[in-house]
Amino acid sequence: MNIFLDIFLVALVIYFIFAISRTMRLSKKSVSLIEKYENDKFNPQLIDEIFAAISDDVLLKRILKRHNATRRDISKLHAKLMKWGDFRKYNRYVPITSFFNVTALEYLLEHRNDDAKSLTEKMMNHFHF
Repeated sequence: MNIFLDIFLVALVIYFIFAISRTMRLSKKSVSLIEKYENDKFNPQLIDEIFAAISDDVLLKRILKRHNATRRDISKLHAKLMKWGDFRKYNRYVPITSFFNVTALEYLLEHRNDDAKSLTEKMMNHFHF
């Protein structure tokens, strides 16, 4: 019984370390994109970097595949979020940060045809703006 609990504890610690490192990596990438494109928000290379970053992540890539999302979808969603959510609060910026969160990305892709204002309001509520 003790061996089972020890193995379970080790597995739980490994999972925790993986989850924390993944979260920190995505946060670091999000903040670096916010700072890099702060004065060049409509640069098409931003969309390429967002799409590449979320395609490299294990969980976000599953969401992209599930919704058959392309770079064009990310670009359209980014444009919608820019229309009403073009402001920064600390290290959060709705048109970028929204793509690096599992639940936010899932919502955006499920509702990609909704109007810009409702999408932006939902993301602002999600990130407590």
